[in-house]
Amino acid sequence: MEIAKSRGFYQPSNQPRALETHEISQIVEQYRQAALNAIRAGFDGIEIHGAHGYLIDQFLKDGINDRTDEYGGSLENRCKFLIQIVQAVVEAIGADRVGVRMSPAIDHMDAVDSNPLILGLAVIERLNKLQQNWGTKLTYLHVTQPRYAAYGQAEAGKPGSDEEEAVFMRTLRKTYHGTFLASGGFTRELGMQAVASGDADLVSYGRLFISNPDLVLRFKLNAPLTKYKRKTFYTQDPVVGYTDYPFLNKSNGKEEPLSRL
Repeated sequence: MEIAKSRGFYQPSNQPRALETHEISQIVEQYRQAALNAIRAGFDGIEIHGAHGYLIDQFLKDGINDRTDEYGGSLENRCKFLIQIVQAVVEAIGADRVGVRMSPAIDHMDAVDSNPLILGLAVIERLNKLQQNWGTKLTYLHVTQPRYAAYGQAEAGKPGSDEEEAVFMRTLRKTYHGTFLASGGFTRELGMQAVASGDADLVSYGRLFISNPDLVLRFKLNAPLTKYKRKTFYTQDPVVGYTDYPFLNKSNGKEEPLSRL
């Protein structure tokens, strides 16, 4: 038994194991059904999360994928799980409702690859081929760049230098045939710069949106941003750290709690 922390206390949990080969098709089906459920629930579309050390990323990265079946070893095999999921989800809800996210240069939860650029290009090559066969494109490809930091908090990533990271992202962006969405440590200025220079079609914000529920307005006004509190991330509390950050009062430009707006 593994020991996992829940609500501040350590609790026993099941020992994780590798999926049996015959089980993988069942997981692909679960992704398909989840996509259908999301659309039926009223969502406009879904994003297939193939990044940040989660299940799909564990198949993609050679530093963590030690499988010896048809889903391990070569790039072709390691990309197979993601591509099967993309095909199943697109068949269910249409390519125009589907985005795909990957983070080839990020090593969350030990999901590291020996050559992130080659991995990223391999995924893109296969997505481009699918889009050509479909005669239509995915809504976007979402890539978390190596510069995965904000407010000077370096967290992870390679290549190391700013120039290496820029070349890395530009290579992926130029190779992908479709809308390219970037994320990872963007400020207002860096986001505007990325779009203006053509390094990205769209920029995604996560942590800044948590601490600034009116982030779009703040960007429009170039107003000060509220810094997020990392220690409150992933807590069980339904309020603290997620719904208790202040909004900006449009009339006076001052921050006020949600209850007063």
